[in-house]
Amino acid sequence: MTGSMYASIAGLRTHMQKLSVIGNNVANVNTEGYKKQRTVFRDSVYSMYTSGSNGTEVIGGINPSQIGYGSRVGSIDLNMSSSSYNPGSPMDCALTGDGFFLVGDKEVAKSIDGTDPNSLKSLTLTRVGDFQFKADGYLCDGNGNPVYGFLVTGMEDGKPVVSDQLVPIRKPRWEKVPTTKIEEDDDGNEIAVPDYKYEIRYPTDIVKEGEGDDAKAVVGPLTDTVKPQDKSNRVDASTGEATEDESKMKDLDLAEFSSISIDKGSGAITGYSREGNEPVIIGYLAIGSVSNPNGVTHVGDSYYQCQEGAGDLRVCMLGGKQKELGITNVNSYMCQALNEDGTPAEDGNPVYPAGTAILGTGGTKMMTGFLEGPNVDLAEEISALITTQRGYQANTRIITVTDSMLEELVNMKR
Repeated sequence: MTGSMYASIAGLRTHMQKLSVIGNNVANVNTEGYKKQRTVFRDSVYSMYTSGSNGTEVIGGINPSQIGYGSRVGSIDLNMSSSSYNPGSPMDCALTGDGFFLVGDKEVAKSIDGTDPNSLKSLTLTRVGDFQFKADGYLCDGNGNPVYGFLVTGMEDGKPVVSDQLVPIRKPRWEKVPTTKIEEDDDGNEIAVPDYKYEIRYPTDIVKEGEGDDAKAVVGPLTDTVKPQDKSNRVDASTGEATEDESKMKDLDLAEFSSISIDKGSGAITGYSREGNEPVIIGYLAIGSVSNPNGVTHVGDSYYQCQEGAGDLRVCMLGGKQKELGITNVNSYMCQALNEDGTPAEDGNPVYPAGTAILGTGGTKMMTGFLEGPNVDLAEEISALITTQRGYQANTRIITVTDSMLEELVNMKR
């Protein structure tokens, strides 16, 4: 008789857990980028009352008789489908379709290994694109976490040269350099007059390897160009005398831009220099794609991690821009040629892991000036709340009835 009571207790427990999920969905009905969850019940264990039989030559078969002992939570599923989009500031971004923006602290970049695709999972995923450049020059989300992507390292024939190193997006620096301009004197003659201009100093991934005459330029970790490059500015900050000791030089200032925008088609981040009013491409947003978007793990604050159940994390670029820019693999400078046994080879073409290849986003697009709204249907949640409440009440009624029957059984002695 107590089996019904234990079954109902299990039912109470599962309905309370479902109520917690519904409550969380309703609580986030206005949370940008929130993805709703659902609770799936499964029946619990069974005991065999009578076994089944396939029948004999004399009698027919019988079905097994079993007594169940309640229900349990089979799974709590995440629904990553898109719903509505809310107007926001010009720098806000929202994805339509599968995919995530990649964020993380500044130190995460050091753990990304171009030879190990699993190292990409150290990045955090989010669907909330509330991006702004902060005082330190980094593009960050609303929680101050830097946004990851690919930086421009220079211009060649009017086109940007982009590094394939996945790093936090940050503004380049600029340097005030002397120049001349042509003006007319009082007699109408053209004369050269001293002037100045600001030149953008992009980050660089070129480092020197070796010493003296044996030194050669190779691709290495991306570094910020902090010190002056023009000879007139390479001076001791305290004495004003020329020096080649960069530790004594004053750091370059971050470049200042107006009207910074993000291109929805390519993810290019462009600003207009306050000196010269020329467009400068700062970098490109990276988009993360996981094998099973519904299998990502919540870590709070509208962030997810690609952990067990989500599969692999791949890095993508909007509009297949990686082909035009000529970047194929994340942090490719770390890869090297290998022998057949997997040991490093002295020559040959580098071997790039398939998991670090930079892909296109396919059908996933980006909207700018919008934030993604929650995909919670309030009417659906209230309906589920009512049925959950009735289910809970029914289970409590079973416990009450069972208790009443046990009381009658005890009172038979009187």
